[in-house]
Amino acid sequence: MKVDYIIVGLGLAGLAFAEELLNAGKTFLVFEDDSQTSSLVAGGVYNPVILKRFTPVWNAKEQLDIALPFYKKIEEKLNIVIDEKFVIKKAFKSIEDQNNWFEALDKPKLIDYLDPKLDSKSYNGVIADFSFGNVNETGRIDTKKLVESYRDYLKENKLIRFENFEHQELKIAQDLVTYKDIETSKIVFCEGFGIKENPYFNYLPLNEAKGELLTIHSPELNIDFLLKSTLFILPMGDNNYKVGATFNWTDKTSNPSIEGKEELVEKLKKVINVPYTIVSQSAGIRPTVAGRRPLVGVHPEHKQLVVLNGLGTRGVMIGPTVAKNLFNHLEKGEAIDEEVNIKRFKKK
Repeated sequence: MKVDYIIVGLGLAGLAFAEELLNAGKTFLVFEDDSQTSSLVAGGVYNPVILKRFTPVWNAKEQLDIALPFYKKIEEKLNIVIDEKFVIKKAFKSIEDQNNWFEALDKPKLIDYLDPKLDSKSYNGVIADFSFGNVNETGRIDTKKLVESYRDYLKENKLIRFENFEHQELKIAQDLVTYKDIETSKIVFCEGFGIKENPYFNYLPLNEAKGELLTIHSPELNIDFLLKSTLFILPMGDNNYKVGATFNWTDKTSNPSIEGKEELVEKLKKVINVPYTIVSQSAGIRPTVAGRRPLVGVHPEHKQLVVLNGLGTRGVMIGPTVAKNLFNHLEKGEAIDEEVNIKRFKKK
């Protein structure tokens, strides 16, 4: 069997690259073993503003200009709805918080997103003594529906194998790679945290941060916006809300923990004051990189081996952009953005 590409892993990164290949008429086969769950449990929010510091997300406008049409096209292609638009309301904790918001309004890259008029309304159940700031041009991609629907699409078209990829079975020649019964010119590894087990790219400094979320049911809360405070509360419909998220740099499992639950419950006390019940808890390992820039590029010794990884917490925004950049590099000679190119890390 011969294909132009093999993709290892079908989270947001692998999916975005597969879509580039489909649009270009390239042949490929995906390997997916369900070992990485970060894309399935991700909040999926796209937001061009870092609300902790009121600073712009790196290349936010450029990323959204590519990402939003990308998801729209997939919605039409798969006949699904995955893009939910809403306003993010930042609950201010102090007058200083408000002042920092107004200072941020002077930044050219933020003027289109931050509302200069504060929202002083009272929302039942929400603790906010110093009003809210509205962030516009925001929303959420339902990453679970996206990935599961796309996997089904690939399965129907016989473009995916649900099995573990065995790196030791690779045979690298000058112009091609053989993997078991498959010959290909390029293998793109989109393995998330699984890159730690990849003998060709495990030198890259990928950090793993466990994130946990709760889904709660709270009829009295009744908000239709994403509330950003000590944590975020995301409406999911039917009075259900996703609450998160934790950051744990020591626990490397994808199992929900009592500690994660207790941390979120404790923070919730400072954000809402109405009753709720916990419906479920989920966890995943985020592949993150120092400097919050993805890992994109070609292996320094084997030009047939490629990596697309480390999308981090803003994967729904940056994924389509870096996938397009990588595809254009491999097929058209376009330079990979220096800030994401793996050449910034030397192989030891």
